[in-house]
Amino acid sequence: MLNIKEECERERSYLTALRREFHRHPELGLREFRTAARIEEELDRAGIPHTRVGETGVLGTLRGSGAGQGVVALRADIDALPIQETGEAAYCSVNPGVMHACGHDVHTACLLGAARLLAAHRAEFGGEVRLIFQPAEEIGQGAKPFVEAGALDGVKRVFGLHVAPDLSIGTVGLTPGLNNASVDHFALSVKGKSAHVAAPQLGVDALYIASHIVVALQALVSRLTAPTEPVILGVGKLNAGTAYNAVAAFAEMEGTIRTVSQERRQALREQVTSTARHIAETYGGTVEVMWTDFTAPLINDGQVCGEVAAVAEALWGGGRVVTDRELSMSGDNFAEFLLHAPGAYAYVGTSNPDIPATLLSSHNGGFDIDEQALVLGAGLYAGYALSQLRD
Repeated sequence: MLNIKEECERERSYLTALRREFHRHPELGLREFRTAARIEEELDRAGIPHTRVGETGVLGTLRGSGAGQGVVALRADIDALPIQETGEAAYCSVNPGVMHACGHDVHTACLLGAARLLAAHRAEFGGEVRLIFQPAEEIGQGAKPFVEAGALDGVKRVFGLHVAPDLSIGTVGLTPGLNNASVDHFALSVKGKSAHVAAPQLGVDALYIASHIVVALQALVSRLTAPTEPVILGVGKLNAGTAYNAVAAFAEMEGTIRTVSQERRQALREQVTSTARHIAETYGGTVEVMWTDFTAPLINDGQVCGEVAAVAEALWGGGRVVTDRELSMSGDNFAEFLLHAPGAYAYVGTSNPDIPATLLSSHNGGFDIDEQALVLGAGLYAGYALSQLRD
C-alpha cells in the first residue's frame, strides 16, 4: 500500500531541485514557453500524456488502472511577476526584472511531484486525474481557456493550493466559503483638446477631468458602500499631457476593483463607468472605459474543505489545519474553476522563525520560502486525488 508521506519525503531532493530550477528561470504570463516545455518533459518521463492549452498551458491526463472511478482536477499556476529579485540565494532569477515572487514555482514543482508519485502507483486508483498547469494567473488570464477546452468537463472535484507566508510551515489553511475577492481591471482614456495654458478656455483639460475622476471614484467606496462591506477601488496609474505649459489633450489611467460578491462587482463596474462619463461630459471631454475580467470571488466548498483537511491530518497528524484564515482582498482565478466543479483552494504554510519577516511578504524582491512546504504540497495534491479515486 502506498505511503504518501514516506514517498514524498523520498522525493524531497527532486522537488527542491525542480522548484529551484523554475525559480531561476521565471517567465511572465503567456510567455512561459521554457516552463511549459520543462513541465512536458517531466510528464513524459512519468508516462503521462499531455496537450497544450493555448500556447503555454499544459494539461496532463493520468488514468488509473485500479479500482475506483471519477475525475479529479488538480491545478497549479506557472507564471512569474515583473519584479527584480533582490535575494542572494544560489537559485535567484537569471532573468532581469522577472521573479517568482508569489510561489508559483513551488506550486508547479508540487504538482509535478504528485503527478510522478501517482503515475508510479496508478494501479492503486481508478478514474482520471487531470493535471492543470495554468499560465497567466497574475494577469487574470489562463483559467478560462482550460474551461473552454473541456478540462473541467465531468470533473467531480477540483483542488489547488498556494503558498502562505502568513502561516507557519506544516500548517494548511482551509477556510470554507469566501477566501479571496473578485478582481477586475479598468483602463480609462480621457480625450480633451489642447490649448496654451494661458488660454485654458480654448481647450478641454483632460488632466483636470482625470483628476476629478480619481477623486470621485474614491467616494464610490467611502460614501456609497456600507463600511461593513469589503470593497477596494484603487487607481494605480495616471498619465496625461505632453508639455508643462499646455492644456492636456489626453489622460489615461488604470485601476482595479475588488469585491466579495458577483452582485456588488457588477454594480461597482457600472458606477465607475457612469461616474467617469458624467464628469468628462461636465467639462467638455469624453472618456472610454475598458474592463478586463480577471476573476470571480474565490469561494471554497465546505464539504471539499473537510475532505482535504482529513487528508492533511491523516498524512501529518492533527492540529495542522487552520479554518479561519483571514479573508484576502487579493484574487486568484482558480475561482473560475470553482464555478464549474466543487472544489477547494488550500494555503500551505511556508514561514519559519529563521526566515526574516521582510522576506515573508509575497510580491517583493526578497521573497522566499521554507522548502519543507514542497513535501507537504505534493502530498496534499497526491493524497487528495487518491482519496477521491480509490474504490
